[in-house]
Amino acid sequence: MDSLSNLPNPQSTSRSAPAQLKTPKGTLDFAGNEVKLRKNIFRIVSEVFECHGGQELDTPVFELKEILSGKYGEDSRLIYDLQDQGGELCSLRYDLTVPFARWLAMNTNYTQVSRYQIAKVYRRDQPAISRGRYREFYQCDFDIAGKYEPMIPDAEILLIAVEAFQGLEIDVTIKINHRKILDGILAVAGVKQEMVQQKGLTEAVADDIGRFVRNRGTLAETLTLLKGSVELSQNEYIKAGIDDMSLLYSYLRAFDVCDHVSFDLSLARGLDYYTGVIFEVVTALPESKEDASQSQGPQVGSIAAGGRYDYLVGMYCNRDVPCVGISFGVERIYTILSARLTRKKGESVFAEQYDVFVVATGAGGLLLDRMAISGQLTRAGIRAGYLKKTQPSLRSQLRAAEKVPLSIILGFEELAAGNDEKDRGQLVARQDLVKEVKKILERLGQDKTRAICSPQK
Repeated sequence: MDSLSNLPNPQSTSRSAPAQLKTPKGTLDFAGNEVKLRKNIFRIVSEVFECHGGQELDTPVFELKEILSGKYGEDSRLIYDLQDQGGELCSLRYDLTVPFARWLAMNTNYTQVSRYQIAKVYRRDQPAISRGRYREFYQCDFDIAGKYEPMIPDAEILLIAVEAFQGLEIDVTIKINHRKILDGILAVAGVKQEMVQQKGLTEAVADDIGRFVRNRGTLAETLTLLKGSVELSQNEYIKAGIDDMSLLYSYLRAFDVCDHVSFDLSLARGLDYYTGVIFEVVTALPESKEDASQSQGPQVGSIAAGGRYDYLVGMYCNRDVPCVGISFGVERIYTILSARLTRKKGESVFAEQYDVFVVATGAGGLLLDRMAISGQLTRAGIRAGYLKKTQPSLRSQLRAAEKVPLSIILGFEELAAGNDEKDRGQLVARQDLVKEVKKILERLGQDKTRAICSPQK
């Protein structure tokens, strides 16, 4: 065994610090209250998911490369590939949808599934953190898989989106379109192949397309526009899309969420991926240019998106499983909510947050008593703290307790009884302390003023 004199001295060990300490591009550290805000987002969204029968799924952070390859079109180049390990080529997951499709293909005994997953995904993208664009970020997904009557799951997905953002207190607009309507408009204009192959368009053709795709309005208004065009309504794709959207409209009216939905014919996403309804969720669209100029908060683009994809599972097995789902962009939602937080200059994100603070009066500090009371409360699930000093001054303890809803005073009974008009004190028997503290905290949930109590021996 080495003697103490032979042990290395950490302070004398030579080490060279990196030239620059930073996180990799497109990544951030989150600490303290920042993590709590993100957890609150997860809690609110997952509670909505579970209200709709969602069951949680967890999948590996990496998949076999062949599972992910080619499933994202041009975006496949953004997948992070890993080194060969044990003869397997793997890649970090790009989203949560393809892993879900792989899971469905492997588990053929599940015919109808409502699943949600909250996990990190990875993309070799050009980051723009100020706009909520990261290389490592969380997604919250909810998908309904299996054969149902047309448009019922699609309507429920949109209802989930509305309820989740209401819970997050973010006013949103859901822009929706239908892949068949989009394909039909392109077919009517006679340029579907040209657009797919990115060839040039004549001015007349471009104007013809633009006349339709620039329309945006309520579901009722846009359906009326489409049905009123003889040229469009005769196209088989558009007709099928109109039938779907008319059915969807009736379901959204039943859910009373039509006011949150905008039928936007210019919306086009995942053309090699989605097969029916497509949608993006954005912060509520301003009513006028003046409203837009006065709008505040970060501009982060869409904060959720999704649609119907009926053939993805069939790429992995010999059966098709119709699916529709939504993915919430946690980092962009976080960017919006964190901008609302007010924090004093220099205040730490690690500021301790308690419901109860234990204070001692008189000489000696009563450290053991403060620790015993605090432990009694924390074992009961109450967030309790005390100043971690042997003999703290009364002033420093009261200063630390200023923002805590309830203070427990050990010592002078007259102080515990409260000699400040704002404070109301009561003496509490030690064996009743937990019960009384919970009762006071429950009352303080309605009455935000502070309270004081003192345990009797």
